Amino acid sequence: MNLDRTVTLFAGCMVLLSVILTQFVSPYFLWFTVFIGANLIQSSLTGFCPAASIFRKFGIKTGCAFG
Repeated sequence: MNLDRTVTLFAGCMVLLSVILTQFVSPYFLWFTVFIGANLIQSSLTGFCPAASIFRKFGIKTGCAFG
């Protein structure tokens, strides 16, 4: 699995987790979903993704998007 797929998998899991937490724990977890969405928008506009930087340090091979 390359870095691009890892980042999108991680983002998807975080969105699902935040929706579950919003439903069952507190509606304030909706802000976590907003944060994830803002990070996705920011990374698409700038090409910088904090999660990609962290995963790269773990040795995951780079893909096309976050090279």
